[in-house]
Amino acid sequence: MRVELLGLAARHPAAAAGAPPALQPLTLSIAPGEQVAVIGPSGAGKTTLLHALACALKPGAGTLRLDGVDPWSLPVRELQRLRGHLFLAPQTPPLPPRQRVITAVLAARLPAQSLWTSLRSLVYPSDIGAAHAALMRFDLAHKLWERVDRLSGGERQRIGLARGLLAPASLWLVDEPLSALDPTRARQAVDTLIQVAAERGATLVTTLHQVDVATRFPRVIGLRDGLLAFDLPGAQVTRERLAQLYVQHEHELTGAAPTAQAPQPAPPVPAALVCR
Repeated sequence: MRVELLGLAARHPAAAAGAPPALQPLTLSIAPGEQVAVIGPSGAGKTTLLHALACALKPGAGTLRLDGVDPWSLPVRELQRLRGHLFLAPQTPPLPPRQRVITAVLAARLPAQSLWTSLRSLVYPSDIGAAHAALMRFDLAHKLWERVDRLSGGERQRIGLARGLLAPASLWLVDEPLSALDPTRARQAVDTLIQVAAERGATLVTTLHQVDVATRFPRVIGLRDGLLAFDLPGAQVTRERLAQLYVQHEHELTGAAPTAQAPQPAPPVPAALVCR
């Protein structure tokens, strides 16, 4: 899926009145099948960007085009159909605690299924082999029949990523997927996402705090204060550029504890994007 932003600006729903938009007017283009990492300090607008691309957050200014179409100009039914081709993986996957892992993974297919097929799959999973294969890519095949509430935080994050492998989507939007993973698991997860996206020709955009992992992507976009700081091949993202991007945010490079600040809730996500 081709993504185009033309002077797009977006405001966090929980932002105080008069606060500047979390995402300032931004113009960029992402080609079909491209794999992009978005980095930047906390509050840079990374998550807001993903929610805008997922059509979960209406732009305050400018235009978003997906395959040449402005989603917000479409009738409601066509907008819902378009959302069925998008997959948004939040940092904390919304997995029902009493649900089996296999059911949670196969839920990614709901946008492409009929009501009858969806209901039947709740009684007995319709494609056990596909769920098992997706989980194998993240070393979780042995958790196929486990309940979600018995998983660790890192395992839940990997379940969220495995769902993306089954989603009928041509645009994958993945928000901070590695926060609960150790470095080895993090590299494995990112390499899997890049490989599968390339195999399927899907466009992949993921936000990351781990800059060493982000530079494994062919393209890296740096955001700061809602503005574009740089847009470069991963191999050209130097330590000097990172230092400029994260100035006064050294904890995100060194791992030191950041200054405490009140968290902001994520914007609401349409059910068509994240299967519950």
